[in-house]
Amino acid sequence: MQNKFWKNKKLNEFSEEEWESICSNCGKCCLVKLQDDETEEVFYTNLVCRYFDHNNCKCSIYDTRRIVVPECLKLDMSNIDKIEWMPKTCAYRILYESKDLPDWHPLVTGSLLKSAYSIKGRCTCQTKVDEDDWEDFIIEEDFL
Repeated sequence: MQNKFWKNKKLNEFSEEEWESICSNCGKCCLVKLQDDETEEVFYTNLVCRYFDHNNCKCSIYDTRRIVVPECLKLDMSNIDKIEWMPKTCAYRILYESKDLPDWHPLVTGSLLKSAYSIKGRCTCQTKVDEDDWEDFIIEEDFL
């Protein structure tokens, strides 16, 4: 059985490898989000970043993503409490809120994430849609 380090440590005690392993590769953070300029409300779309690898639900340029896409998020302990748009199913959010990882999480099951919890096959690359039409791709929160 795997070492269940997330049960015995606080997030700020995780090694870099442990931190990275918490990600379930659901791809939800790679979805394009739109923000209302007046209300600052954030809306998810079912459009995904051009660098999203649809086969494995990972960023195809992960190590250089912040250079290539400056607005891309690097989640860490300095900002985890400030990112209100993180999906409720995000393992980082779940652990930050001192909850247990769900039964479907790959660290719990020991297997790859099931498609029902990822955006695999449920999103369109942002480059295939004119930016003026992105609002037409806003999704309901239950999609997440």
